[in-house]
Amino acid sequence: MKIPQLEKKPEIKSCHDKKWQDNYSWIHQKNILEVLKDSSKLLPEVKKYLEEENAFTEYNLKDTKELQKKLFKEIKGRIKLDDESLPFKDYDYEYWVKTTTKGNYSIKLRKKIGSNKIEEIWNGDKEKEKLNTEYFGVGDLEVSWNDKYLGYSLDLKGSEYYTIYIRDIESEKLVTEKIEETSGGITFSLDNKFIFYSKLDQNHRPRKIFKHKIGSSVKEDVLIFEEKSEAFTVGIGLSSDEKYYFIVSSDHNTTEQYYFSVDEENPKPKLIQKRKKGILYSVSSWNGYFYKHTNEDAEDFKIEKCKDLSNQEWETYIAAKDEVLIGGLVFLNEWIIRSETSNALGKVFVKNVKTNEEEEIKFADEKVIVPGISLIQRARNTDQLYLSYSSPKTQSRTYLYNLKTKEKKLVKEQEIPSGHNPEDYIVERLECKSHDGRLVPITITRHKKTKIDGSANLLLYGYGSYGSSMSPSFSSTRLSLINRDIIWVTAHIRGGMERGMKWWKEGKLLNKKNTFEDYIAVAKYLIEKKYTSKGKIIGMGGSAGGLLMGVAVNQAPDLFLGIIMAVPFVDSLTTNLDHSLPLTVGEFDEFGNAKDNKEHFEYIYSYAPYHNIKKMDYPHILITTSLSDNRVLFDEPAKFTAKLREYKTDNNLLLLKTEMNAGHGGRSGRDSAIEEIAIDYAFALKISKKINS
Repeated sequence: MKIPQLEKKPEIKSCHDKKWQDNYSWIHQKNILEVLKDSSKLLPEVKKYLEEENAFTEYNLKDTKELQKKLFKEIKGRIKLDDESLPFKDYDYEYWVKTTTKGNYSIKLRKKIGSNKIEEIWNGDKEKEKLNTEYFGVGDLEVSWNDKYLGYSLDLKGSEYYTIYIRDIESEKLVTEKIEETSGGITFSLDNKFIFYSKLDQNHRPRKIFKHKIGSSVKEDVLIFEEKSEAFTVGIGLSSDEKYYFIVSSDHNTTEQYYFSVDEENPKPKLIQKRKKGILYSVSSWNGYFYKHTNEDAEDFKIEKCKDLSNQEWETYIAAKDEVLIGGLVFLNEWIIRSETSNALGKVFVKNVKTNEEEEIKFADEKVIVPGISLIQRARNTDQLYLSYSSPKTQSRTYLYNLKTKEKKLVKEQEIPSGHNPEDYIVERLECKSHDGRLVPITITRHKKTKIDGSANLLLYGYGSYGSSMSPSFSSTRLSLINRDIIWVTAHIRGGMERGMKWWKEGKLLNKKNTFEDYIAVAKYLIEKKYTSKGKIIGMGGSAGGLLMGVAVNQAPDLFLGIIMAVPFVDSLTTNLDHSLPLTVGEFDEFGNAKDNKEHFEYIYSYAPYHNIKKMDYPHILITTSLSDNRVLFDEPAKFTAKLREYKTDNNLLLLKTEMNAGHGGRSGRDSAIEEIAIDYAFALKISKKINS
């Protein structure tokens, strides 16, 4: 089959006295945000190219069709399709969610406390069918305080322009005008007369909070807060004690918070603490106190409390710890629960309010786990909560835990219908030295029969941006590779917060290259320790993790057998230079501002994947993207693919698959998500010569 070729239309670009030629920049349309909403506005020649690449990908993966079907059946077979969540008790009702064998979307159920009558108040599959849409994304699903109204937000393109609907649960009729182009979040007022929501601006940034009276025209909505900075986005939520609404305005690096009483008819949000660059904080209220979670004078956060926000005499509640990330608080009448993270592992602590004594909750004997807690009811007059954990080899287990008696009762275990024995797998936590001596945590999951002699293929997953930590949780899908002697490794590289704020700071801005160096160091370490061999590693990452993949494959192609890149941020310089795009301005503190800062420009230019493609051999590469993705525009991976075809000197696979009706998270629905995973895994097994395994 003929290899697709994107037409070259050379354009000379310049910035800070540097000039470069871009042959493929023409595919980025000036009306790109309109294209995200309406794909018919896509240039015909670009659409043709994407379709040719899709056909080329399908042709080159045709020998994996049976394997894809097998993987789909396998992965789906590990999911309990007809499942139900544990109930959450509201004041008058208890609510829960279920899935079915045939459905692709969840169903929300409820029953009045003391009654056996179950009501279905939401059915995702029925709603999708009514709307006759291919893509169906649910942003929020909220019930009013009087249990009368259901608020929901929908994205029918994948572009994350959410429309809010409010309907009467009993009659199923809409009770207010639909509210378009929102960020998706819905907050009901306590009197059930209003909702609060955030509106997207022309550049897809939520910068305004509105109050909408249920039953009224959108034209009558009242603006209660507006963020002036284009770098900051806003959201609104209710305090734990249900006395205040808190508005949070933030970029990735700085926050500013406002509050107003739930009793205010005409809200006038008051500032809590003026923003300071690099200072993150979040205030909550409970039982006569305000609690502030902040990194001011505490790199890895601390928690303070005070009685009154008008004078703010803060006192230390939880002191900071070096390279231990202090998490937020969960309140019960007699207990306060909090979390900590260090060395990519989480812990949960509980404090008795009366005695002021605190202790760690023990979850399991395993060393590498992901702990979690959730409330069993809205009322906080209880000693019980749900306690859960999973590990890379152990499926999720949830217990009803009594904080007073410390009794623990198993109430739900993730069921693997096709069977799963955790003892068949080995989980290891190792550390390796990066280029500057920093120790990078590594989580390894492998089948006990897999030999550690260098013969195994290995999938190395990485992300390393925005302070997002990669938790070592259970994934039943990964077993399809692990059971075929492919070792799964997560590299907890800098740019995340696995080792606190410093770990994040050392992997962003002018330290961003540490992220890439860490990942490459982990790959070399795994080769050295005989977990795999040179040329047998499959790199995998998405979004900012796709940026990581692009840099890694440019810098160390010989380490890899293949690379899987999902919605990859590979033309990072061009995007950074365009301040009109949705995410660019808000990410200056993460990646820098290349347009206005020469040092930032030169630094980003030196690693940006698209700009650093070389004439050399590359490994096998699978790139997936989505036409309606507003976070990483489809033209980035399309340009990257086209240029890579021009430069690479090998005959290895280079495949680009574009979902024509999807967003940043891929296609919607359970089966579609499994199909996408099956394609990725089939590619990995094909290049590993395990098609028939």
